[in-house]
Amino acid sequence: MTPELIVLCLAALLQVGQIALYSVAGQAQAGTKAALKPRDQKIELTGKAGRIHRAMNNHFEALPLFAIAALVTAHAGSTGFTVAMAWLYLLARILYIPAYVFGWVPWRSFIWLAGLVATTLMLLAALI
Repeated sequence: MTPELIVLCLAALLQVGQIALYSVAGQAQAGTKAALKPRDQKIELTGKAGRIHRAMNNHFEALPLFAIAALVTAHAGSTGFTVAMAWLYLLARILYIPAYVFGWVPWRSFIWLAGLVATTLMLLAALI
């Protein structure tokens, strides 16, 4: 398995961790009774629980693009540059969670951008 695919696997596990964190935070705020009900009515989480939810959703948006980049670079040929960009993506996604939850302004935006730039550079490297 290429290093980019290893990072992709770790990024997917990070998403599982974010789902667990969201579940714990959501139940702590809304209660187990609300968590067990059907989702006919949306449960609005606020504060840290809401930010955890939004950070999780942000990774759901970023992960498919990174997955494409990891798969394409694995097929095109792994390089030191693409491996470094894959690790940068993962580091950015890990740092994004506390940056979002604790409101690290403007660092949250820079951290998010680092992950997007790393993914974009991986895609461009695969084309060159």
